[in-house]
Amino acid sequence: MKRETDNQQPLLSLPNIGEEMARCLHQAGITTAHELAKIGSVEAAVLVNPYKRSGPVCRSALCAIEGAIRGIRWHSIPKSERDELWNKYQLRTKG
Repeated sequence: MKRETDNQQPLLSLPNIGEEMARCLHQAGITTAHELAKIGSVEAAVLVNPYKRSGPVCRSALCAIEGAIRGIRWHSIPKSERDELWNKYQLRTKG
């Protein structure tokens, strides 16, 4: 079930967002659930890449961001939608 997030809801209160991802999002200038939803998962993933200690965003992390926006665990996102997100991210990051 999709759940709307509160405008000023802190990132750490969202599903799938742990301390490391919250840190990266903050460093990228994304500090609330509203800002994350407004920018979208693909663009947020692109923006956090320079701040990730472990390298570029992986497929699971991208889906985790999308799940956070939707208010659900990322495993609940249908595979076809996860594939579509990954394809969009791949296109966006190819330079």
